[in-house]
Amino acid sequence: TILKMGKVCAVFGGSRGIGRAVAELLAEKGCRLAIIARNLDMAQSTARNLGAGHLALSCDVSNEQEVQKTFEEMQRNLGPINYLVNAAGINRDGLLVRTKTEDMIAQIHTNLLGTMLTCKAAVKVMIQQKGGAIVNIGNIVGLKGNSGQSVYSATKAGLVGFSRSLAKEVAKKQIRVNVVAPGFIHTEMTAHLEEDQLKKAILLGRFGEPHEVAQAVVFLLESTYITGSVLVVDGGLQLM
Repeated sequence: TILKMGKVCAVFGGSRGIGRAVAELLAEKGCRLAIIARNLDMAQSTARNLGAGHLALSCDVSNEQEVQKTFEEMQRNLGPINYLVNAAGINRDGLLVRTKTEDMIAQIHTNLLGTMLTCKAAVKVMIQQKGGAIVNIGNIVGLKGNSGQSVYSATKAGLVGFSRSLAKEVAKKQIRVNVVAPGFIHTEMTAHLEEDQLKKAILLGRFGEPHEVAQAVVFLLESTYITGSVLVVDGGLQLM
């Protein structure tokens, strides 16, 4: 019986960092995962490590045809989707006056347009399922701003406006949409940062771990009375 097999969850950007931590936690809870990343090899090795019955797919989220194909594959192999997590993101930091337009567009396409496209495809399925839950991974810089990250920060702020508006559109269909806004987390994206300097600006005095963000994501997926919310997971960074 399909009920016994747990919920179907798509994690875009699921091959590493926060996305992978989310996938690991959901797999522990009995979900069937689709791990989606641009790099198929990485997606496959992540899916294999989760155990049997999970799916790995390659997708450039900024390409609507690829997103469409990905959702068809998921439906064919796992069944209709219950949960969507958007953790695919890129950053190309630099002062605005030195930023190439193509680097701006790349960030907007992956971080913002990509999330819009996966949400659009997921909502269509979830409406037929009479419910579902979406969590988009924002960032504390989307709320606070950060020098050298104006474009990245704009994409993450855009996710908040998008998610709140979508939450209003789909609430009657029993679909919930929330955002998790992490601070400094140990991932490849933050590996180059001066950790010792930055730690001083964090109340808890350390960078977070991906699994700590994953707990917040899964909490929002499972919380049946939370929608249109932004959950900050930053060790108190925003208070400093």
